[in-house]
Amino acid sequence: MTDSEVQNINAESSFAEERLGWTGYVEWEQYPEKKALASKVLAASKFTPIPEFQFVPLPTTNPVLIGHRWKEYHEVLGLKSIVDFSWETVQREKPDLLHLLDFPYNGETKRDQLLQGKLTDNKYHFVRNHGGVPNIDENVYELEIAGLVNKPIKISLEDLKDSEKFPQAEVTVTIQCSGTRRIEQINEYPGDGDELINAPWGKGTAVYRGVPLKKVLKLACGGVLPECEHLEFIGADTYFKKNNVFNYAVSVPLRKVRASSGTEVLLAWEMNGAPLPKIHGAPLRLVVAGYIGARSCKWVYKINALKEPSMGPVQRQEYLYYTPQIGKQNAKYSNGFSIQNMPVSSAIIYPLDKQVVVHPGKITMQGWAYSGGGNWVQRVEVSNDGGSVWYAVEEENMTTKHYYAWRLWKFELPVDAEGWLELCVRTWDSSNNTEPTFVRSAWNWDLHVTSSAHRIKVYSINTSRPATAQRLRELEAHGQGIEKQSLSHPAEFTLEPEQEYLEKYRQYPREPTD
Repeated sequence: MTDSEVQNINAESSFAEERLGWTGYVEWEQYPEKKALASKVLAASKFTPIPEFQFVPLPTTNPVLIGHRWKEYHEVLGLKSIVDFSWETVQREKPDLLHLLDFPYNGETKRDQLLQGKLTDNKYHFVRNHGGVPNIDENVYELEIAGLVNKPIKISLEDLKDSEKFPQAEVTVTIQCSGTRRIEQINEYPGDGDELINAPWGKGTAVYRGVPLKKVLKLACGGVLPECEHLEFIGADTYFKKNNVFNYAVSVPLRKVRASSGTEVLLAWEMNGAPLPKIHGAPLRLVVAGYIGARSCKWVYKINALKEPSMGPVQRQEYLYYTPQIGKQNAKYSNGFSIQNMPVSSAIIYPLDKQVVVHPGKITMQGWAYSGGGNWVQRVEVSNDGGSVWYAVEEENMTTKHYYAWRLWKFELPVDAEGWLELCVRTWDSSNNTEPTFVRSAWNWDLHVTSSAHRIKVYSINTSRPATAQRLRELEAHGQGIEKQSLSHPAEFTLEPEQEYLEKYRQYPREPTD
C-alpha cells in the first residue's frame, strides 16, 4: 500500500468503535479484513525507533520511558483518544507511582508504599498494561461465553453479581508480572528489549471479589463439551505485535479453572472492598491465582472454550522461557515454553543497593517473598556474606500465610564486618522449592521470571567498634557527617595526629630489623 493510498483511508471510520458505552474498545478478532487493512496501514507508516535502554543508562525522569511508537500505532489508526484517556486515568488513579512507561501504562509501587501492609492499597498497586485503558459503562456491559460449551451465552454484569444466581467468592491474591526483578538480568546480561524494564517489585496483593468462572460455566452454560481443554480470555484493549493488531487474548487450561472449588480463576469486579478501578480492568477482569499476571485478563468481554491454547500472540509468542543458549541468533516461538505458574522468588526492599548503612552491629532488612502455583512461603532466609551463612526470618516477623499471596518480612541481620558487603535473600516454599543462587543460573533471553537469590551491596559502618564511633564523631565535628556527604568524598582533615602515627609506626615498623 502506497503512502497516498494510506492517506486516503479514513481511519476513524475504518477502525471505529461499535458499541455505545464501550469507549476505547475496537473489535478486531471478528473482522479479519479490518485487521488486514490495519496491518497495511501500519506497514506503510514510519514510527519512532525502538529505544535502547539496556546498554545505556536509564533516564532518571518520571515517566522513565515514553511510549512514542505505541502512541503512534494508535494514532495512525485514528485511536488517539485511547491514548489520551489512558493517561488521564493514570493521573486520576495512579498519580504517585513510579511511571516506568507512560503508554501503554506500566507503573511500579514505590518502596515505602509497598511495605505499608500485606494488602497493597489500590492506588499503589502496580500496573502492567499491554494496551490503552477502555472506558466501559458497567450498565451496558455484557460477557459473552462461546466455543466448546453446551450453551453459548451473553450475560450482564448485574446478573453475574446476583448471588442468587452465582455463588460469590473472595480470594487474597498476589499478582506478579513475569518481568518482576528484570532489571537484575538487564544489569548483568542484557536480553530482548521490549521497552519494559520493570523495577525490583513489580507485584501487588489484594483481596478480589467475584464469581468463580467454574460456576458460571456450569450454571449458565451447562458445562463445557468433552473436547474442551482450555479457556481463552479476550480483553477490550487493542494490542500491537509486529505491525499486526489484535484484541488482547490469553488462555489457561481447563484443569486450572476447575481447581480448588474454582477460586483459582475468578471473574472479579471488586478489589480490596472497592469497585475495580478502570486501570485494573473495570468493569470485569480475570484473576488467575498463582499464574503470571499476563493471564489475569483485564476488561474481559469474551471467553472461548477451546481444544488448544489461545493463538493470541501474548499466549503463543510472548512469555516464553528459553534456555541460556537461546537468543537473538536462534530464538523461535517453538523452542521456548509458555510460562504459567510463577516460581518461588523474593526481594530485599530495604536497605537499598549501594547504600551506606550505619548500624550498631545489626542491619534492619525488609522485603517480600512469594511462590506461585498454590505453594505458600514457608521460610525466608537472609545472608550477610553473599550466601555462605544464612539466617531464618522468625515467623512473627512475616505476614500471614496465604495459598496465593506473598509474605512481607523483616529481620535484624547480625553484621560485624565493615566495608562493602553483599546481602542476599532466598525463600523456601511449601513444596521445598528454593531460588537459584545467581542471576546467571536463571538468565533467559526474554528476561522473564528473575527468580535467583536477590543480592544487594551495602557499605557497612559498625558503630559498636570504638574506633569507628570515634571517626564518625570527628566527621560530624568537621561538618562532614556520613549522611551529609558522599561516601567517596575524601575527609578534609588530618586522619591521625603525627605523634600518634609515629608511635604506632615505631611499635610495628614496616621493615624487618634483619
